[in-house]
Amino acid sequence: MSIQIHVKVNGVNYNHDVEPRLLLVHYLRDVLRLTGTHVGCDTSSCGACTIHINGKATKSCTMLAVQAEGCDITTIEGLANNGELHPLQEGFKESHGLQCGFCTPGMIMTSADLLQHNDQPTEEEIRVALEGNFCRCTGYHNIVKSVQYAADKIHAAQKNKKEAVV
Repeated sequence: MSIQIHVKVNGVNYNHDVEPRLLLVHYLRDVLRLTGTHVGCDTSSCGACTIHINGKATKSCTMLAVQAEGCDITTIEGLANNGELHPLQEGFKESHGLQCGFCTPGMIMTSADLLQHNDQPTEEEIRVALEGNFCRCTGYHNIVKSVQYAADKIHAAQKNKKEAVV
């Protein structure tokens, strides 16, 4: 027996019949072919599967696809805007936060959630926000620098926007 779901992913509406036991991460990867979201552990420990559901960072391996009915989902593929990298994607590239790259999508999606609420996080706040994401390269230093890079860029853009209005 399958159940029909309606979701919006990266701005595109989808309707699919899915098995009730299908995990959201497998729906994104196997049905929609959005393979930027990674499956690292299937236990929600590593955070490689982190996406945004209705604007909030969520581990997609802990949620069934049918639970996403009616939700607005953003994956790593949806962060870039008109071919321009999101400041976090740019920051990971410029500050060497990519490392092997496996955890990168989850790190970026978690960091994007942080920066939506705090555009000038301290190093400690960044490290706390990333506690649910594991980097097996053990190189958190450059990941934190990447988030700081993005925070600085986002903060400067917001400041310039406010000055342009005044």
